[in-house]
Order: sequence, then C-alpha cells, then structure tokens
Amino acid sequence: MSELLHSLQIGDVKLDNNIILAPMAGVTDLPFRILCREQGSALQCMEMVSAKAIMYNNKNTEALMEIHPDEIPVSLQLFGADPVILSEMAKRIEERPFAILDINMGCPVPKVVNNGEGSALMKDGVLVGKIVEAVSGAIDKPVTVKIRKGFDDNSINAVEIAHIAEESGAAAVTVHGRTREQFYAGRADWDIIAAVKAAVKIPVIGNGDVIDGKSARDLMLHTGCDGVAIGRAVRGNPFLFREVIHFLETGKELAPPTYKERLDTIIRHANLQLQYKGEFTGVREMRKHVSWYSVGVPGSARLRGRVNEMETMEDIISVAREIFER
Repeated sequence: MSELLHSLQIGDVKLDNNIILAPMAGVTDLPFRILCREQGSALQCMEMVSAKAIMYNNKNTEALMEIHPDEIPVSLQLFGADPVILSEMAKRIEERPFAILDINMGCPVPKVVNNGEGSALMKDGVLVGKIVEAVSGAIDKPVTVKIRKGFDDNSINAVEIAHIAEESGAAAVTVHGRTREQFYAGRADWDIIAAVKAAVKIPVIGNGDVIDGKSARDLMLHTGCDGVAIGRAVRGNPFLFREVIHFLETGKELAPPTYKERLDTIIRHANLQLQYKGEFTGVREMRKHVSWYSVGVPGSARLRGRVNEMETMEDIISVAREIFER
C-alpha cells in the first residue's frame, strides 16, 4: 500500500484500508453496503438508528440493524441525547455482529435537531462528554463519534468537541467540514479537519467533498487525517471505492465502469433489495438508486421520470436496461 493508503486501527479493530463508507440515512442500507464492501470500502457505516426506537422494540428498527457476513466489518450508528438510554441500548445490542459503535453528532435534519439529537449535540460539550463516557463504559467494542465543524458559523467548535470525545473514551472521530447550518451546501472546510487532527491522538477521519481519487488524496495531504469517509459521491457509484484505492496506490485514474457493468450492478442491487426488503419496499428504495446510477447517461432524464412510477422490480430493471443498453 502507498503512504496515504494504509490499514487503520480503531480501538481493537483493524481495517483493511482507510477508505470508509460514510453513514447516510436512506442510502447505506444492507444491499448497498454489500456492494460498497465488494468495491473495497474498509468499513461500512450503517444508517443511523434511534436509541429510543430500540428501547421501544420498534419493528422497522430491527430491519435497519440487520447485518450480513458479506459486508463485515460494519459500524452501527446510534442517535439520541440521553446518556442513560444510549448506553443501555448499546449494551442491549452489543452481541450483534457490528465491529464499531458510532454516535451521531452530525445529522442536520430538523426533526432530529429539534429533539436535541444529531448535530444539536455540538451545542453542548458537557452532554457530549457524558454520552461518550456512558456508552464507551457500557460496551467493550470501540465507540466513535461523527461530528461537524460546528452548529453554525458562530460556534465553530469541532476541535473542542473532538477533544471532549477523546477524553471521554472515543476511539476515533469523523469530522464533516461543514456546519449544521450549511447542511451540505458550500465547500467543506478542510482546515477544521486539520485542526482536529492536530488536537487529538485518536484517529481522525475526514469527510466532505471527496468525489474521486484526487480529492481523497488532497484531503489527506491537506489535513493529515488518518482516513477518508465518502458520502454523497458514492450514491449510484459504489465503484468509487475501487477508483479511489487505485488512485492512492498508483497515482493513476482507473477507467470508469462500463455501461454494462453499471447495468449489471443495478440488477444485482435490485435483487438484493428484493431479497432483504421484499417487492413493495424494495421497489420504492430502488427508484432513487436507479436515478443515481443513471446520472450523466444520455437520454436518461426522461426515463428517470418513469422509474418513479414503477410498481414492480421487473419494470424497474426493464427501464434500467433501456437506459444503459441503447
């Protein structure tokens, strides 16, 4: 491996490399995680799970927490704001086959933030310390946190929050270089990731604006971070992992996937959705994935509109064939 591409140790978990699938609600479900693992992602971060939903034995949450041997190692991400509930639920699920437990302190969605959860935690360093200490004390598996630059431009406190997390027992921290106020707009601030890296001894994973091998390299060189978490750029493009890894190993860009490979992956993805979610849910999940897979394909915009009206996986695959085989 190259100097930038290397194995990554988080607590007692050793990853193959340091390129990671970032957690994304509605995206990083089990079928998609399997595809990303096959393309070289070292750690699959799951969709965030509510600690309270686990406590109330929510049926949908059980499906969210399903893990397949083909995607391991996996990071299971909890969100919540009550140290007692978070630590007790972490203990309740610890025997499940995830390698790392991540605490979400970055989600910008209003219904999460208005509950004092997700990125709202960035406003309360004392509570962050209590949560990390309680959860890391309750389980033996490594506990990590995902944070943002700060809540808004008047409270840029990622360095302080990362330091509190480290002191409270976190084994690593992922930093998204945007404030909650920004959501996903504007440029990610890589300087804040560099500042966090300089301030803590635990591994720091950089997140924000990585879209290819060059940007992954530039983020690591700019910040000195130990690894890279790739989020939105991987939607419809699990191949991005092998492209980034190839570039970091060789300094050369890998040829993009052919239309045939993209179509084959869509069909495989659709079949995984059927296998794990059934026709009704699988079709609805697959609609957005087909839209992402087909971005940039000539004439695909007209067909994407049709995908959203499809009610069977057979019809979705048929439209995908039409997009990619013309």
